Amino acid sequence: MKKFVIVGSGRQGIAVAYDLLSSSYDDTHYVTMVDIDSLFLEKALKKISKITNNQNLKGIAADVTNESEMLNILSDADVMISAVPYEFNLGLTKLAIKSKTSMVDLGGHTNIVREQLSMNDEAIESGISIIPDCGMGPGMNITMAVLATEILDQTDEIYICDGGLPQKPTPPWNYSLFFNIEGLTNEYDEQAYFLNKGYIVEVPCFSAIENIEFDNFGILEAAVTSGGLSTMPWTFKDRLKVLENKTLRYPGHWEWMKAYRELGLFDREPIDHNNKKIIPRDFYHQLLEKKLDHGRVEDVCLMRIKALGKKDSKKMELNIDAVEYYDKNLDLTAMEKWTGWHISIMALEVAYKRIKEGAISVENALRGHVFLEEAKKRNYKIKINIKEV
Repeated sequence: MKKFVIVGSGRQGIAVAYDLLSSSYDDTHYVTMVDIDSLFLEKALKKISKITNNQNLKGIAADVTNESEMLNILSDADVMISAVPYEFNLGLTKLAIKSKTSMVDLGGHTNIVREQLSMNDEAIESGISIIPDCGMGPGMNITMAVLATEILDQTDEIYICDGGLPQKPTPPWNYSLFFNIEGLTNEYDEQAYFLNKGYIVEVPCFSAIENIEFDNFGILEAAVTSGGLSTMPWTFKDRLKVLENKTLRYPGHWEWMKAYRELGLFDREPIDHNNKKIIPRDFYHQLLEKKLDHGRVEDVCLMRIKALGKKDSKKMELNIDAVEYYDKNLDLTAMEKWTGWHISIMALEVAYKRIKEGAISVENALRGHVFLEEAKKRNYKIKINIKEV
């Protein structure tokens, strides 16, 4: 018997619960979902029960910042899955260590992840595993890049591009909101960290936009966004010469976002407007969220890992392509599946003691081939092609 606590009953939390309750393991899985909003929680529980037909599910309305409440909820749990915004993850990590409950989360902010990883000794002392930054990106994109290094005998360069898109884009932004808008702007702001000639380099968001062609979708635009590689550049700086990650969008999207940033709408510092203090980013979110939130959208997620290196002493180019579509039967978006199922796979590996104890970065926690086998069980559409160059 394995017990999982999912903190957050939003889109990804639902996908995680579905996967944990549907996974074929010898043990029975029990899932407790926690959310401060009881009505939101009840709606999520109804959906999960409908698509899983599983009775091993319950919900608790609680504030995740309430230590005594959370310690009580975690008292007999094997793994806690954090599916709440990244600003809660540091506090939840401390709770995980205190309650001796392993934890995986959706991350999204590399500096917070670094603080979590600094708690490695405390995690080992508590006998638990802490794996931040799971999900689609960072998360699955990193694991797929690790898979590339396992296939090649020597890997020199890795280029990653991925993105979640509406199947039917609506101008002018050609995008739909699939997660919290603060998380989206966080990706679009500040800078990314890549490897160039083996050195860690800082690269500004929206730079180096390039056209990349995908079957059935034509030309898409790939641009630099922040946080997609998490700590991977530091982990692989002595193994790779080049490591890059870009986000895919339909043509035209990036020019709009660049204009908003140049206008100052991403700024967090208050400004004076009609004798009132307003924060540009909050104002921007209030206006744009309504335009991008199209409700349940039939989406598609695309990912490509291009790796250059050697296999059997020959120079090779390896391409790993993956595509996922909205599931009408489950009413789960492609983004929910790729995000929620990567973290649930990680949670299962932790629960069954196949990942060592400690606070471990996602690239060090899960082998690429292990993920590939689990992905096949979930009918992921992944194509691997290798050719001599």
